[in-house]
Amino acid sequence: MSTTPALARQVGEIARAAGAAILAVYHSDFAVQTKADASPLTAADLAAQQVIMTGLGGLDPILPVLSEEAKALPWSERQHWSRYWLVDPLDGTREFVKRNGEFTVNIALIENHRCVLGVVLAPVTGELFIAESGQGAWLQSQGEGDWQRIRTRPLGPAPVVAGSRSHGGPEATMLQQLIGTEYQRVPLGSSLKFCLIARGAADVYLRLGLTSEWDTAAAQCVLEEAGGAVLDLAGQPFLYNRGESLLNPEFIAVGDGAIDWASRLRAP
Repeated sequence: MSTTPALARQVGEIARAAGAAILAVYHSDFAVQTKADASPLTAADLAAQQVIMTGLGGLDPILPVLSEEAKALPWSERQHWSRYWLVDPLDGTREFVKRNGEFTVNIALIENHRCVLGVVLAPVTGELFIAESGQGAWLQSQGEGDWQRIRTRPLGPAPVVAGSRSHGGPEATMLQQLIGTEYQRVPLGSSLKFCLIARGAADVYLRLGLTSEWDTAAAQCVLEEAGGAVLDLAGQPFLYNRGESLLNPEFIAVGDGAIDWASRLRAP
């Protein structure tokens, strides 16, 4: 009988502590700053960053941490990393500012360019998703609650697409190529889209546009351990710490691992 992975549970507790720090700001009158890339920044991002850095340092003080809210180290240093933490202390700051609850804490462990551990917490609902390579994906609905093994589902005749609130354009064309025209959309923010697929409540998330490595890694591990995959648009698995840039290629996250998505992506 499979059991929840121990290290992922420990990291999950760090994520819950970061979530508590986020909610303390969320329920206050917080200010919003603008970073150099025009993205928003709040005291919640910084509070969560501090909690996570302290917690991960307690687990392994030597292991490097790459985080959205810390200065990115140059490729000349990162290229020598074989194992490191990849963190987004508050994924979905725009959703946080809108107070719609669709934001997460993301913590991943990367080993030889692949995500081998992922933790995603939704602070508002209390849902905590954890996964570790070869040990499955798990959901804890509330702190101290029972753990439930989660799995993706086969692609059905009326697929559910998680993601963008926009319609039409290149995304609609590609979705038609991949899954046909008879699908429904579920708009959702942050890495919760991956988690919706991982728990068998959606089937596909297509992302055309820029994301960063810390946006996807933790949830990718959860989805892969639940039976799904995250692929670039050439059908290749997602890798991390690939070079100077920390931007991801465009991608698709899918639940049904039995489908040859690479062939569908190559179809004219």
